[in-house]
Amino acid sequence: MKILIIQQKMIGDVLMSTILFEAIKKKYPNSELHYLINTHTEAVVRYNPYIDKILFYSPEIENSKRQFLKFLLHIRDLRYSTVIDVYGKLPSLLFTEFSGATSKIGFLKSYTKSIYTHAIQRTKKASKNVSLAVENRLKLLEPLDIPYNPIKPQIFVSDDEKKQAKLMLVEHGVNLDKPIIMVSALGSNETKTYPLDYMSELIDKVVTLIPDVQILFNYIPSQVDQVNELYQLCQIDTQKRIFIKVYGESLRDFISVLTHCSVIIGNEGGAINMAKALDIP
Repeated sequence: MKILIIQQKMIGDVLMSTILFEAIKKKYPNSELHYLINTHTEAVVRYNPYIDKILFYSPEIENSKRQFLKFLLHIRDLRYSTVIDVYGKLPSLLFTEFSGATSKIGFLKSYTKSIYTHAIQRTKKASKNVSLAVENRLKLLEPLDIPYNPIKPQIFVSDDEKKQAKLMLVEHGVNLDKPIIMVSALGSNETKTYPLDYMSELIDKVVTLIPDVQILFNYIPSQVDQVNELYQLCQIDTQKRIFIKVYGESLRDFISVLTHCSVIIGNEGGAINMAKALDIP
């Protein structure tokens, strides 16, 4: 059994859909499972033992008709028996249709009925004591005779990555024997970001409750002005607990640093979902 699972675009969606691989491998351990994702999302699936091969939908493929056609032909040549299209939009529909797979699974939409051999109706209200995103994804496995069994996404980090993150933290003066809190300071846009004056009050309160706490901010270089603004809004005693120069230069670096944190707080988003996948409270 050779299966292609397609999940494009968002990092959180790509991470969430990894639950399908674990479920399939447990039912069919000899199956060969491939994952079609966008290049920038690779960090959350690296070292995943349930994924046998990754197909990258790169910007070069997306922006070139010639490269796109070449990619379609490559998918067809891989001869999948089953395609599970979690994404369900034009590019993934083309990949699914062109694959030649005998079983094509995806969510039911008005324009997918003619593409999929199994169009699955989404559940609108969670009923399995898990998130709706998890419940609906696991429904896609019904045509493979895989019974519902709750699974949570996982991120796998190598010992070497953890060691390098540890060295970086120590070099910046972070004490690994004391509590480390990662603050997801900013949302993906202004409407998803907790107001900075209130966030600073929250951080100040944490410092009063946990005097030996050490605080890291999750941010990227383009957000440095907003992060500095948040830092300045914090009380002086709080600022002494914030290691503002410690941040992951890449998504994988952030994940590795996160493995050494006691907890993460702040704005909902990719950072929070990655923490959940690492069992960080």
